[in-house]
Amino acid sequence: MTQSVDPDAVADPPASSRASLWRDGNFLTMWSGQALSQFGEQITNLAVPVIAVVLLHATELEVGVLNAAGVAAFLIVGLPAGAWIDRMRKRHVMIWADLVRALALMTVPMLWWLGWLQIWQLILVAFVVGIAAVFFDVSYQSLIPSLVKTDQIAEANGKLESTAQIAHLAGPAIGGWLIGVLSAPVAIVINVATYLASFAALSTTRDHEVRRAPEDHEPIMTEIGEGLRWVFGNPLLRRIVGTTGVSNFFSTVVFTMLPLFLLRHLGFTVEALGIVLSLGAIGGLVGAVMTPRIVARIGEARAIPVSAISFSVAALFIPVAAIVPEVAFPLLVAQGFIGSFTVLVYNITQVTFRQRITPPRLLGRMNASIRFVVWGVMPIAALLAGALGQWLGVVPTMWIGAAGELFAALFVAIGPFWRMRELPAATTADADS
Repeated sequence: MTQSVDPDAVADPPASSRASLWRDGNFLTMWSGQALSQFGEQITNLAVPVIAVVLLHATELEVGVLNAAGVAAFLIVGLPAGAWIDRMRKRHVMIWADLVRALALMTVPMLWWLGWLQIWQLILVAFVVGIAAVFFDVSYQSLIPSLVKTDQIAEANGKLESTAQIAHLAGPAIGGWLIGVLSAPVAIVINVATYLASFAALSTTRDHEVRRAPEDHEPIMTEIGEGLRWVFGNPLLRRIVGTTGVSNFFSTVVFTMLPLFLLRHLGFTVEALGIVLSLGAIGGLVGAVMTPRIVARIGEARAIPVSAISFSVAALFIPVAAIVPEVAFPLLVAQGFIGSFTVLVYNITQVTFRQRITPPRLLGRMNASIRFVVWGVMPIAALLAGALGQWLGVVPTMWIGAAGELFAALFVAIGPFWRMRELPAATTADADS
């Protein structure tokens, strides 16, 4: 297979040593930029629904449309994005995506300051940011193998997930405080600054990725089909996609209604909402740290169904809070802790497996194909949540979502994962394909 050499690519990845990532300045530069941007994202993730619910007095349906707009891009451009990204340098795609997200988000405080901000403008910004997020996220999950050695991929994913969970831990609480002090639109400026910091960090990071030669390009539809066949031709990946997709669908139904449930139904303040999210995120941080020990104890393969069953059951805690509102705060914190912990165990394990077995030339299409399914269901679920919330009410809609999540674990809970301890590695044929 012919390949062209990119002048920005470094000759070799870092040395193969698990401790070496702490001494790898190249990885640490990228890691620090991502830590800042993930912190900023948590502020925006809280600020946008607060703007919609509190400042713009959005209805249940409008909240559903807003949430759908943020993830609609995975359904609309998710598949071709993977084929395009496999033709480009992933790091360069991430750099441009950061810049687009920063510029789009900056329009929110500007429109608010001018007194022109309306719900449709917020929806449009969410859609543009979502498109950039598609390209960034697919590239992000495909970049790691070009930064570190194969035997360091799990460690790199663990470090990145750890900082993501620290951002989930600190971001909402600090975001709630900032929104209370500065207002939600002004707090978004901090996210703009963190995206620019990520832009700078990625610009100075170097990878060893070699861009595919033009003569190696097939028609876009052919390449999309190749990515889909790779994912759905693997029985283990197929089951993982089933669990992840069903879980994302029904959890989106629940979490689309969550700001309305907490701010209107339970009467939480914005600060209290941020604290609930932050305390629950402690579980994710613990999960990221504990995943290697859990995998070593029960096996990589069994960690997937165990974690999937746990986060599916934990989802029931959220609507139960409506039955016992006097203990809603600790119940929601417990749900967040258990859910975050087990989702992190699941994600680190299955993402590492995906990256390990997929040939480098298919990484973008593999991730895009999976994201097309598991994120593509989310805008549909968000619209459904908005319609059900308007028709049945917020709490009944959340019960439907929580009950549906129980089915998510069945794809991995019934099948071959229990019979294995370790997941298979890439075969020689896979690596050469």
